[in-house]
Amino acid sequence: MSGRVLVVDDSEVIRQLIRVNLELEGFEVVTAADGAECLEVVRRVKPDVVTLDVMMPRLDGLRTAARLRAAPGTRLLPIAIVSACTPADLDLGESVGVDGYLGKPFDPADLVALVRRLAELGRDQDDGPVGGFRPQRTDRGDRG
Repeated sequence: MSGRVLVVDDSEVIRQLIRVNLELEGFEVVTAADGAECLEVVRRVKPDVVTLDVMMPRLDGLRTAARLRAAPGTRLLPIAIVSACTPADLDLGESVGVDGYLGKPFDPADLVALVRRLAELGRDQDDGPVGGFRPQRTDRGDRG
């Protein structure tokens, strides 16, 4: 098993797309529909990595990440933003300690690589953000 991932997105289609791609690579996947549900689920399932959309009802992804970083039990939890973000969102993500970023639309191989990297680094680290925030976004010319 590659680890447990909590996927948080208000779009059921996106949650299922991420779930399928990660499960095919051996990850156990749990989902939540928004940040408020994420905060409830994270304590119960103890994931190895959390992926967060930014724009969600009730509690958005950046505020969710900040709350996860502020809580002793989740302050070291690897967090990736998987969202169509603005540069301001990226700056906020970096300031709250997000560990990685993948822009939508994304290549499933990039998703798996990011989650795998964060899961591996999360197992090795002692404190502080896992692998350093990676705000760059690759715009692919091969998408139509």
